Amino acid sequence: MATYWTNESVLAFAGDRDPVDAVEEAAREVVFEAVENGWEGPPFDPFELARLLGLEVVPKDEFRDARTVPVGGGEVAIEYNPTRPRHRLRFSIAHEIAHTLFPDVAKIARYRANPAGGPPDGWQLELLCNVAAAEFLMPTDTLPMLREGPLEIEELMDLRAGFGVSTEVLLRRATKLASYPVAMFAASRTEPSAARSPFRIDYTVPSRAWAPSLERGRHRPADSVLSECTAVGFTAKRQEDWSDELRGLAVQAVGTPPFPGQRFPRVLGLLHPRGVRRVADVELVLVHGDATAPRGAGPLMIVHLVNDRTPNWGGAFARALRERHPAAQEDFRAWVNEDRTRLRLGAAFVSEVDDDLYVATIVGQHGYGRSARPRIRYAAVRQALGTVARFASDSAVSVHMPRIGAGQAGGRWPLIREIVEETLTRRGLPVTVYVPPGQPIREESQPREELTLDV
Repeated sequence: MATYWTNESVLAFAGDRDPVDAVEEAAREVVFEAVENGWEGPPFDPFELARLLGLEVVPKDEFRDARTVPVGGGEVAIEYNPTRPRHRLRFSIAHEIAHTLFPDVAKIARYRANPAGGPPDGWQLELLCNVAAAEFLMPTDTLPMLREGPLEIEELMDLRAGFGVSTEVLLRRATKLASYPVAMFAASRTEPSAARSPFRIDYTVPSRAWAPSLERGRHRPADSVLSECTAVGFTAKRQEDWSDELRGLAVQAVGTPPFPGQRFPRVLGLLHPRGVRRVADVELVLVHGDATAPRGAGPLMIVHLVNDRTPNWGGAFARALRERHPAAQEDFRAWVNEDRTRLRLGAAFVSEVDDDLYVATIVGQHGYGRSARPRIRYAAVRQALGTVARFASDSAVSVHMPRIGAGQAGGRWPLIREIVEETLTRRGLPVTVYVPPGQPIREESQPREELTLDV
């Protein structure tokens, strides 16, 4: 343990025990006593818990989230920014309560986000407070549906927003409740300021059905699927071998707020052993992210849909794509201007905009603007994707897209998905579909008009 845990506060708190086990046990004792004194939920109110513990909680908007400050006599008060989102506010209060579990809490002020302060290993203390916060916010069997499974990580993110808890809280609870083989992991970059860095496994949480042999401190390489979670809320999925014993793991990961002073997100996720949940190389995978900036190794192709009336891109995604890759719009406009008959339903055009990055523009929408019937033309989408499939197969590229045709074109995503699977994935082409973080990813949901990325 000494080679991994170095923080002075952590060592003083845990002694010879495992710090994660110790903080979980301490948090549960707090919960038990609070429940005995009338604390009820769900939702379990962290403000009420603070009151029961005799902690003063003071609103202030002078800092980003919250802090625990000494007030004399070995006592502390919690100060918090009341303007933060509800789920973050709840987690911040729970996190600051967790700081009071540590015997030296009144020694100095503790901040959730203070890049300039604290020792280099302060992340260890923050990590343990996150663990305790999970116990405070979801202390009982509040989500019985989590026993069923396996759930997609994006579905869990939808639940997180509904219950007003953090990603870490929800994943820990979902794993502990699961009646199927799953484990949770938390990882962070070994080089916190490097975009391309190996990852260190900070801790794992086993389920009742599976406890993988994955010791704390093990490294994952920089090209792991974890590296694709480049922003808060971005998700990624892949099958990976993590050891000789852990081969063919289905890995689902999500970016979460970084430790104080660090630039890149921490990465949390779920592991399923081979056969429990399939993430085949040729499966259509939905993730939270930005389709204008696809992730993954090797040549990539972005596919998007336009109308048959104008070569100028005006839809929400097309505009975002045009701003990020203006050469793709210029190439398409020049291609159409050479021969206006090219702008017809079912047509497809591929532009190479960068090394190993292509943009495929497919014409699958009839006209634009308000219409009494959806403007999508499914047969045209199918025909154009057939052209895309031939190019992608010949060029060995992976395909990346938003939920094409389900925005302004008015198409039904479940039907469009079937077309994508028929034309691309069943031909062995890997397809990743990106849904902006904060938007539901359920199969029956339709994308919202805006392309705002909540990152």
